[in-house]
Amino acid sequence: MKKLVNEFLEHLEIEKNRSAKTLENYRRYLFNFLDVTGVSSPSGITADAVRRYRIHLNRVKDEHGKQLKRNTQAYYVIALRSFLKFLAKRDIATLAAEKIELPKNQERELEFLDAEELARLLKAPKGNDVAALRDKAILETLFSTGLRVAELCSLKTGDVNLDKREFAVRGKGGKLRIVFLSADAERALRAYLAEREDIYEALFVAHRKGVRPSRAALATLTPRSVQRLIKKYAVMAGIVKKVTPHQLRHSFATDLLHNGADIRSVQTMLGHASITTTQIYTHYTDKRLKEIHEKYHGKK
Repeated sequence: MKKLVNEFLEHLEIEKNRSAKTLENYRRYLFNFLDVTGVSSPSGITADAVRRYRIHLNRVKDEHGKQLKRNTQAYYVIALRSFLKFLAKRDIATLAAEKIELPKNQERELEFLDAEELARLLKAPKGNDVAALRDKAILETLFSTGLRVAELCSLKTGDVNLDKREFAVRGKGGKLRIVFLSADAERALRAYLAEREDIYEALFVAHRKGVRPSRAALATLTPRSVQRLIKKYAVMAGIVKKVTPHQLRHSFATDLLHNGADIRSVQTMLGHASITTTQIYTHYTDKRLKEIHEKYHGKK
């Protein structure tokens, strides 16, 4: 069975162009299924075995004594369904993937920055030193483009067309999409790049105070580094809630919807494969719908 799982992972890597992180997760999910159920052949994957496994997932506790979240349980089941479809395409007798229903996920709860908090965060980086200018550019770019933090960290200076204020980014699954820079983001990037004295190709790099820029003293920023600097500026801006790079992506999406953008366009700009993923933001734009209702409904 483990040989078949490895062949399935190779299929995902080569034919489906799945990321290394996805492959790592699928490997863990499927090997966990084999270990828990003791299944040793495709024919051993029965409806009863899957039922017992799902009971296990629902009851298992993590190191903190907490149950697996419903959406986490769903990831395990999705991996198993994909594996069964792979086996079926190879005419290997096993349980039909369609016989496994996905668990209903709890609605995601997103925490957003309100307009005042967002304005304070964007203004938090002070000074004209290269690090402060970089941080200002990072915040403005995240809010302007809706980039994922990993996408931001992978940018090269040659990727971004400041004159056109747009550029292509390769997102999840290797898919390309076009993102756009606001005037504020463009100015922040120009100011930052004007102070750069290195020839490092990464758009955003780590700067050490008191050290002359050199390849040894500079390194591409990691997602964790960006998370830390955003947390720092949130504190400086007096924002008590937890602030992450992904919240700026949420703010980007809701800002577009609040101002009249259609959901399909927002889906494209966020790089979501499914419209269902984007629809969660519509629950947070009901205020605008209420305003429209009050403005146009029941007028004499």
